[in-house]
Amino acid sequence: MRVSGHSKWASIKHKKAIVDSRRGAQFSKLTRAITVAARDGGGDPVGNPALDLAIRKAKEASMPKDNIERAIAKGTGEGGEADAIESVLYEGYGPGGVAVLVEALTDNRNRTGADVRHAFSKNGGNLGEPGSVAYLFDKKGTIVIDGGRYSEDELMLAVDAGAEDIVTDEDVFEVITEPADFTAVRAALEDAGVEIESAELAYRPSSLVPVDEGQAGKLMRLIDSLEDSDDVSAVHANFDVSADVLERVAG
Repeated sequence: MRVSGHSKWASIKHKKAIVDSRRGAQFSKLTRAITVAARDGGGDPVGNPALDLAIRKAKEASMPKDNIERAIAKGTGEGGEADAIESVLYEGYGPGGVAVLVEALTDNRNRTGADVRHAFSKNGGNLGEPGSVAYLFDKKGTIVIDGGRYSEDELMLAVDAGAEDIVTDEDVFEVITEPADFTAVRAALEDAGVEIESAELAYRPSSLVPVDEGQAGKLMRLIDSLEDSDDVSAVHANFDVSADVLERVAG
């Protein structure tokens, strides 16, 4: 079985992020995501899919309700702090020639750029120029579901709700949507009682690079180093690796 920087990896990293968040390591990232989403789309999650998703992630990480409400208020308020935060996309290559796309929310481009460049150079990668790898990814809604609990037929309701594809392997299903259809498809699955392991708007690779165990280990260290930055909100990569290898190097 092969995975492509999503699927099993998405599930592993999602669970790891929740554990880290409960230790407080990710609260600043979650707060920033809520604030920016509220600033850009308003404070009502019903009409703001990005805010709805950010709030869901915060709740999964057991962020207190007061913290969430303060983050929303900061985003919709008149203060300049939220206005100072901007979205930045960094592009580069990791071990084995794997394309790496880094999403960041920052109030200081110089600081964040230096952190990202250091992570790449320290872990066998290279930070590239804008446009160097972004064309290898498409922004999609990605909903990960345990393949051991459901059949593909049980998930076909997602297609009826607007999903464009269901990607399968032995362990997981990935329900893929256009960003505009993501909220409706997720709601249809939840209304049907389907338990979702993770759901996010993420960059999916259009081409894959096979990596061996040694390269996979180095790549995971690069990704972990990037994610350690408070400013980095998500990391995407187009690697293709066997699931058993991935389990070992991500463990």
